[in-house]
Amino acid sequence: PSPGSRLSYPLSVTQGLGCDQLPNSAMAMPQGAGGAVSVPAIAAHRMPMRTSPMPQPSKLVSRGDEPKPILGPLRASASDSGFGESEGSSSAKALAQTLTAIGAASVALRGSKRRETRRGLRKTQRVAVVDAEVMSPGVESEEMAGLGGGSFSGFTGSNVSQRRVVPNAKQSEGRVKVKVVYVVLESQYQASMTAAVKQINKSGGPICAECVGYLLEEIRNPETVEELRKDLEDANIFVCSLIFVQELAEKLVELVAPQRDRLDACLCFPSMPEVMKLNKLGTFDLTKLTGGPLGSFAEQIKEARNKTLQAGKPAASGGAFQDSLLKLVRTLPKVLKFLPGDQAKDARTFILSLQHWLGGTPENVEAMLLRVAGQYVPAVTPGAIDLDRIMEPVVLPDSGIWHPLAPAIYDTYEEYMEWYKGHLNFVGVPQDAPMIGVILQKSHISTKDDGHYVSLIQELESRGARVLCGYTGGLDFSLPLREYFVNRVGGTEVDAMVNLTGFSLVGGPASQDAKKAKEALMKINRPYMVSVPLVFQSFTEWQQSQLGLHPVQVALQVSLPEIDGAIEPLIYAGRDGASGRTIPMQDRISTVATRALNWARLRQKPNAEKKVAICLFQFPPDKGNVGTAAYLDVFGSIFSVLGRLKEEGYTVEGIPEDIEGLQKSILEDPLEQYSMADLNVEYRMSVDEYEQLCPYAEDLRENWGPPPGTLNTDGRDLLVYGKRFGNIFLGVQPTFGYEGDPMRLLFAKSASPHHGFAAFYTYLEFVFGADALLHFGTHGSLEFMPGKQVGMSGSCYPDRLISVLPNLYYYAANNPSEATIAKRRSYASTISYLTPPAENAGLYKGLNELSELVKSYQGLRENEQRGASIVASIVATARQCNLDKDIEDLPQEDEDMKAVPIDERDLIVGKVYRRLMEIESRALPMGLHRVGVPPTAEESVATLVNIAQLDRPELGVKGLPNIIAASVGLNAEQVYRSADKGNLEDVARLQEITEACRAAVRTLVAESTNSQGRVEEPNFVVQDMMSFLYGGSPWKKAIDAAGFPNVNEDDLKPLFVYLQSCLKLIVCNNELPGLLKALNGEYIEPGPGGDPIRNPDVLPTGKNMHALDPQSIPTKAAVDTAYVVVERLLERLGKDGEFPESIAFTLWGTDNIKTYGESLAQVLALIGCRPVPDSLGRVNKVELIPLEQLGRPRIDVVCNCSGVFRDLFINQMNLLDRAIKMAAEADEPIEQNFVRKHTLDQAAEFNISVRQAATRVFSNAAGSYSANVALAVENGTNVDEEALQKQFVTRKGFALSSDNPGELTESSELFKSALSKVDLTFQNLDSSEISLTDVSHYFDNDPTKVVQNLRKDGKKPSAFIADTTTANAQVRSLSAQVRLDSRTKLLNPKFYEASLKGGYEGVREISKRLRYTFGWSTTAGAVDNFVYEDSNDTYI
Repeated sequence: PSPGSRLSYPLSVTQGLGCDQLPNSAMAMPQGAGGAVSVPAIAAHRMPMRTSPMPQPSKLVSRGDEPKPILGPLRASASDSGFGESEGSSSAKALAQTLTAIGAASVALRGSKRRETRRGLRKTQRVAVVDAEVMSPGVESEEMAGLGGGSFSGFTGSNVSQRRVVPNAKQSEGRVKVKVVYVVLESQYQASMTAAVKQINKSGGPICAECVGYLLEEIRNPETVEELRKDLEDANIFVCSLIFVQELAEKLVELVAPQRDRLDACLCFPSMPEVMKLNKLGTFDLTKLTGGPLGSFAEQIKEARNKTLQAGKPAASGGAFQDSLLKLVRTLPKVLKFLPGDQAKDARTFILSLQHWLGGTPENVEAMLLRVAGQYVPAVTPGAIDLDRIMEPVVLPDSGIWHPLAPAIYDTYEEYMEWYKGHLNFVGVPQDAPMIGVILQKSHISTKDDGHYVSLIQELESRGARVLCGYTGGLDFSLPLREYFVNRVGGTEVDAMVNLTGFSLVGGPASQDAKKAKEALMKINRPYMVSVPLVFQSFTEWQQSQLGLHPVQVALQVSLPEIDGAIEPLIYAGRDGASGRTIPMQDRISTVATRALNWARLRQKPNAEKKVAICLFQFPPDKGNVGTAAYLDVFGSIFSVLGRLKEEGYTVEGIPEDIEGLQKSILEDPLEQYSMADLNVEYRMSVDEYEQLCPYAEDLRENWGPPPGTLNTDGRDLLVYGKRFGNIFLGVQPTFGYEGDPMRLLFAKSASPHHGFAAFYTYLEFVFGADALLHFGTHGSLEFMPGKQVGMSGSCYPDRLISVLPNLYYYAANNPSEATIAKRRSYASTISYLTPPAENAGLYKGLNELSELVKSYQGLRENEQRGASIVASIVATARQCNLDKDIEDLPQEDEDMKAVPIDERDLIVGKVYRRLMEIESRALPMGLHRVGVPPTAEESVATLVNIAQLDRPELGVKGLPNIIAASVGLNAEQVYRSADKGNLEDVARLQEITEACRAAVRTLVAESTNSQGRVEEPNFVVQDMMSFLYGGSPWKKAIDAAGFPNVNEDDLKPLFVYLQSCLKLIVCNNELPGLLKALNGEYIEPGPGGDPIRNPDVLPTGKNMHALDPQSIPTKAAVDTAYVVVERLLERLGKDGEFPESIAFTLWGTDNIKTYGESLAQVLALIGCRPVPDSLGRVNKVELIPLEQLGRPRIDVVCNCSGVFRDLFINQMNLLDRAIKMAAEADEPIEQNFVRKHTLDQAAEFNISVRQAATRVFSNAAGSYSANVALAVENGTNVDEEALQKQFVTRKGFALSSDNPGELTESSELFKSALSKVDLTFQNLDSSEISLTDVSHYFDNDPTKVVQNLRKDGKKPSAFIADTTTANAQVRSLSAQVRLDSRTKLLNPKFYEASLKGGYEGVREISKRLRYTFGWSTTAGAVDNFVYEDSNDTYI
C-alpha cells in the first residue's frame, strides 16, 4: 500500500499499545478475537503502487504487491472505524474499548472443555487475588505507549523515568510502600510490571508499590549506573532475568552485592552464575543448600549446569541449562508444599515466583510481588496479605502451536489443521498454498507483547501463504521443528521457516548447540530465516544509527544463528522507548514475508518455469576483467552450471558449444575491445521505464544527476549487459561507479549506486522476472553499497537493490569474512567453492642450481679444497639470486672460503639451504578452480601434507613432523628453531622430515584410491589386519624408508585415519549439488569458512559458509600461538635490550576467523594483557599481566581495523579498547609502560583525560571499507602518494571507545598523533593461498609511509609480517615477505605456466600480482628492484 493507505490489524487483549505514528514504520494495534481496526500504514521505504502495467514474473511476489485483506467481511474501513478522527477523540477510544472488551470476552468463550487446561492465559478474569474484580484490560490514556525513545544517545538511550511508577498521595495514604527495582535483558516484561504495580496501587490493599526498571544494556551508561545505585539504596525487592552479557553481569553484581543483605528479597532468574548467587528469599540460598530435597534440588541445578559445560565447551549451556531448570521447577513446588521448615517454604516461594515470572502476564507479576511482599518485607504486617488467596502461577503450556485467531493452543500439527482449514477458507487462502513455519518465543505471547508476531502472520496470510507457528518456553527452539513442523508419519509440512526470536535455534542468548540445531534443520530441510527484533535499541536509535544493529545483538542474534545455517538477518520489529512494547515495522515485515514466500515458491515451481539470473563481476572495469572472481575459472564454472541446470529440467536454450563460445556471447570481441560499452546488450531500459520501476531512482540524483547518467548508457537508454539463454540470464554487474575517480566518495555528502547499477537489479526483478539470483564468485559490489553495517533498513542500498529476490552467492571458502558481509548486507545464501589445489612451489633457474650445490657440499664438506670451492660457488650463486637480501651476513664473493673454519662454512651453507627450503616448500595454488570439478586425489597431496603438519590436541591427533622428530629424540619446535638459525645439521634433518611426510602422505593417497583414481571408503579393520600381517602400515613403511624406522605406529594411526577422512572431503563434489538444493528451496548445510589446512571442517565445499561466534575468540590455542609470534618479533627487535615503544597493527576479519583470533591475541600480548573467558566460555574480559611476570615493558599498539573486522568483531574491538585503557590507567613507571607514556603525552597535547587519550582502536566510518589506496593503484592512475596518505588517515581515522560501544567517532587528529609515535608496522599472514601480493587489501591498509611522514624525525618505521601459514611460525621483514611471494609466484614458472592454461582469466591472475607488488612500492617502498627487473625479463 502507498503511504497513508490503511491496513487491517486484529485487536488484542494486550494493554497499553497506542497508535502514535512514526515515520518509516507501521504499527499494529494489538491483535485479539477477530475484530479489526484500521490504522495508518506508514511505510516510506516501501515500493509505491504501480500506476501502469509492468512486466513481472507470474508468481514471484514483489516488494510492492498490495496485500489482500485477511479478515474478509470483518475488515473495517477508514470511514466506519472511528479512527478517522484525532487520536484522542472519544469515539476512537470508545471503539477501541468496546472492541477490546468484546475481544476479551470472546476469548473466554472459545474452545471445547477438553482444551481448558491448554488455554491458560486466554481467561479474562484478573486472578492475582482470588476475588479480585473482573476488569477489561483497559486503554487508559496513562498506559498508552508512545513510540519515541527519548533523545538519541548512541545505541541505547536511557530513559528510566518512563519505566518509573510511583503511587500518588491518595494511593499511598495509610499503606505500606514497597519499592521494586528490576533489570532485564529484553523489554517485554516492562508493560506487565507496570500494569501489575498500577493494579496493586488501585486495589486498595495493605500495600502500594513503586517500581523502576532498567534494560541491561543501559547500565553501560555511567549516569544510569548512578541512578540504579540510588534506586537500590531504598529498594525492598530486586528482580533480574536473562543477564548473559559478562561485563554487564559483573557491573550488576558490583551494584547489587553491597545491597543484598539490606534488601528484603532478591530474585534472580536464569542468568550468569555470579548473578544467580545474588538470590535471596528468606533462608533460601542456592549456593548453601545441602541435604534433603532442597539439597537435591541444588545439586540437580548444578548437575544441569555442569552437563552443559562438559569438557569446557559452552556449546549447549544456554538452552540446556534453562530447559533443565524449567523441568525442575515444574515439579518441585508440589513436593516442597508438604515439607516442614522455613527453607522449604522459601524455596517454594522462589520457584513459584519463577513460574509467575515465566507466566509473564500482569496478573502473574502482580501475584509474584504480592507473594514476596507479604512474606519478606518486614514493614508489611504478617497476615495483611492473605497468601492463601493469591493465585497459583497461570502459564501457557511450555510449548505448542499458536495462532492469534485460534481458540486454543494445539499439541499436534493434525489438531491445528482441523481448525486452520476453516480459517483458510474464511480468509481466502488456498489449502495448498505454501506453508511458512514460524518459530516464536513464549515470553512475548505470555506477556501479550505479540503485536510483531501478529503483524507477520497477517502479512503472510494476506500474501496467500499458510502459517504454522510453534513456540517453546525454554531456549531450545528446535522443539517446534521436531514436534510441530512434521506430521504423524514424519513428513515435513512447511515450505520455508522464519525464526522470529532472533536467537540461535538451540541456546538462546547464552550460547548455542549448533550440532543439535543443524541436525534438526537438516531433517526439516527447508530454507531457514532468522529475523531480528530490536532489543537494546528503540526504533529511533536504530533508525538514526549508521552502524545499525547493536553490537551485542549482532553477536547474539546474527553471528550465532548463522552458525546454525540461518540466512537473511532482517530487522522486523522495534522497541517502543516508552512502554517497552515491541512494535512491528511494516515495511520490514512486508520484506520478511515476501522473501519467505519467494523461498517457499522455489519448492513449488517446476524447474522448467524457474528463471535464474547469474551475475558476473568485473573489476577494474574493462573487458579483460569481465568474470573476475578469486581463484575461479568463472566461464568454465558457469558452463558447468548451465549444463547441470539443463539436465535438471531448467529451460536453458542456445548454450554455445564450448567455454570460449560462452565468453564471446558476453564479450563479443574479447581480444580487441576494452570498453564496457562493447559488451553484449541484452536489454535497453528507457528512462521512463526505469523511473517507473525503480522506487528509489529519485534518491540517486544527488550523486549522479538525472538518469540515464554516464555509466551503462548509450546516452538515451540504460543498458543491461549480458545474454539470455532461455530462462537463464547471464548478466554483468555494473561497476561501483567511482573507479576512475577514487576520491569521489571521500568528498561526496552521501553515497549511492549509479543509475546503471540500479537499472541492472531493477531489470532482474521486474523485467526478466528472476525467481532467484546467483552472484558468481568472490566478489561483487552490491554488498558493499552504502547503508548500515548490520540490520539494514529499507533505505539502505544493499536492501533496496536485492529487494525480495532470493540471493545465492558462490564464494571462496577461504574468505568467510567478506562472505559474511554478503550474508548480512545483501541477504546472500553463500555456497562455498574450493580454491585451486596446491603444490609445492619448487625451485627453478638459479635457485635450482643452488640446491644442487648444497647437496654437493653435504657430500664433500670435509674435503678442504672441494668443500671451500663449493661454498664459494654457493655464495656467488646466492648473490646472483639476490638471497643476500635475506641473509644479512652472507660473505662477499671475493672472500677466501679456505680461510673460513668448517663450522662457519656449515653455517653459511645452512642459512642458504634454509632459504631454499622455505621457497621450495611454499604451498602454491595451481591455476583456477572450476565449480563442479573437484581436485583429484593426486592433486590433494600437498594439501594433505600441510594438514598433517599441525597438532590437533582436541582430536587426539599429533602432527606428523612431531611424530617423526620424536622418533629421533627431538621435538619439531627444536628442529624448527635450530634450522631457522642456519644449523646445517638441523636444516638437513628438517628437509628429511619434510620428505618423509610427503612420502607417507603419497602412500596414503595411493592406498586410498582404486584403479580409476577414485577415493574409496577406508576399511579400518582390514587396514589393521594388513598392518599386523606385513609389519606395519604402508605409511609407516614409507617413513621407515625415508630414514626414520622408530616411528610409533600408535601415534600414526589416529593421524592417518583423520587424513583419510580429509582426503575424502577434499575430492567431494558438493558445489553443484549445493546450488541445486538452494534452487529447490532446500536447507543448505552450514559450514565454517577459512583455511582448509587449519580447519578441515571447511570441507567439503558447497556449504552455506559462516564465520564464528565472535565472543569465542581468541581461543586458548590462538593465544598460545600469539605468544610464540610476539616472542619471535621481540627477539628480533630486542637484541640490544631495546623494545619498540609503539606498533601500528593491522587487524583483518578473515585472518581472525581462520586463526580463531591469533592477531587479536597478539595485540593483547604486546600490551601485556590476557583474555579471560567467562563462565560460559565466552571471551568478554581482559586482565593486565603484572610487569614482574611480563618481564618487559608494555608496548603501545595502534590498531587499524579493516572495515570487515569492524563489522564482524566490534565486540572484540571493545575488548582491545578496554585492554589499552586498562594499561594506560595502570599506576606504573612510564619507562615500563609505553601505553601510559604516550597517553600522558597525548592527554597534555589535546587537553583531554587520560582515558580519552588512550584511544588506539581505529577503523573506517560505519558502512565504509578500505582506505581506497588500492583503487588508484588498480586503475593505473598517476599515484599522488601524499594525497593517498591523507586519504588513508581521513578514511581510517574513526575511533571506537568501549565507553560508548558500537559508536565510531571521527578522530583523525588522535589517529595521526598515535601514528606519529610508531616505531614499527605489523601485519599477519595466515594462509599461503592469500599472501601479500594476491590481494590489494594488505597494501591498501599499510601505514608505513604514512607513519614516516607523521614522525617528527621523518624516520621510516620498520615493517614486519608474521607468517603462520605453517606449523613453523615466522616473523619476517615486509620486504623479505614480498621477495618470498615474488619468488614463489610471480617469478615462478610453475605458477605462470599453470595460470596461462586458464586463458585470459589466468593472464589476469599474473597481471594482478604485478600490480599488487607495485602497491607495496606505493605504500611502503618495500619492493626490491630485482623483482621488477626479473619480471621484465620473464614476461617482456
